Amino acid sequence: MAALPMFGLIAPKAFGAAETSAVNTTGLAVTDDSVTIGILHSLTGTMAISETGAVEAEKLAVAEINAKGGVLGRQIKLIVEDGASDWPTFAEKGRKLLQNDKCAMVCGCFTSASRKAVLPVFEQYDGLLYYPTFYEGLEQSKNVIYTGQEATQQVLSSLNWLDKTKGAKSYYFIGSDYIWPRTVNKIARKHIENVLKKEIVGEDYFPLGNTQFNSVINKIKLKKPDVIYVTVVGGSNVALFKQLKAAGVDFSKQTLMTIAVTEDEIKGIGAENITGAYSCMKYFQSIDTPANKAFVAAYKKMWGPDAVIGDPQQAAYLMPYLWKLAVEKANSFDVDKVVAASPGLEFPDAPEGLVRIHPNHHLWSKARVARALPDGQFEIIYTTDLIEPNPFPKGYQ
Repeated sequence: MAALPMFGLIAPKAFGAAETSAVNTTGLAVTDDSVTIGILHSLTGTMAISETGAVEAEKLAVAEINAKGGVLGRQIKLIVEDGASDWPTFAEKGRKLLQNDKCAMVCGCFTSASRKAVLPVFEQYDGLLYYPTFYEGLEQSKNVIYTGQEATQQVLSSLNWLDKTKGAKSYYFIGSDYIWPRTVNKIARKHIENVLKKEIVGEDYFPLGNTQFNSVINKIKLKKPDVIYVTVVGGSNVALFKQLKAAGVDFSKQTLMTIAVTEDEIKGIGAENITGAYSCMKYFQSIDTPANKAFVAAYKKMWGPDAVIGDPQQAAYLMPYLWKLAVEKANSFDVDKVVAASPGLEFPDAPEGLVRIHPNHHLWSKARVARALPDGQFEIIYTTDLIEPNPFPKGYQ
């Protein structure tokens, strides 16, 4: 892969690039030689452990796009804002990026709480948000492209695999106390009880940033569920997995499935504390394809040889590319035209493999189950076919 320039450097307007008045009719931050987009993630606070990598991936994609000539002959400039793991701050910063900075699009948010906080802002100002995180579904907006998986793609895939492969009969839910964990566990409960005909023996939630899990670990040891099903997010996972190990929970003897821990979080958790646990995502760094190997090499070249890549980072990396494809199809930066051009767009060389934008603004994608290894990576042991996104599943709401 070609050497990557510093993102944001402005090159002369490409020969033959369309006139700005023709491709920007709504007053966005587009000039003859540049277009400005925003990045809005938590760089501080409890969610920084998960979101910093998304920022790195987005910057890598922008650098690659700029090195190849930009978008409609214009180099991408970035404005980066810190949501600080605080939902009102996300809304405030989102408003700034749209109203003051006139960003043509924004790569941003991570938790569902942050997305819910900014959604009214993007709809009010007709902004365009690309959102990278696996989430609970039950949402569709003309102002959002969702590049992570919704619950039917991730949750149902993980539960079906546990039922078929592990013969799981009982589950214990542990989650962070906000929208995503509670909603996905509501969906998971309906699937476990109504479809799989199995039992949930416990369900507990903890505030974001919580570091004390000994009480719930004692309950788990008492009830002995076949599966510990984890939807804890951010820095709390460090405490959870360390305390599970200290309490003698052995993942080679008791199945733990997380749908919120990626390679990026393992850096903080410590591989020795999570080895043997399972995760269900659409992407793992260990995917053995030329496209993913090139992506991993480019990421490490830009961010250092010890950098690791998790599912939301890869989904974040897709966002500038999917936006570029839509802008070039529409031959315009206008949000409404970019949105109209998006359904049906395919990115065949995505690191995760082929993805396609559905008319409901989510992606067709695969789900994968993998086991955590002592080196901090995951061994992929199961992969689905492409799954159609279904953010409003009947019978699960």
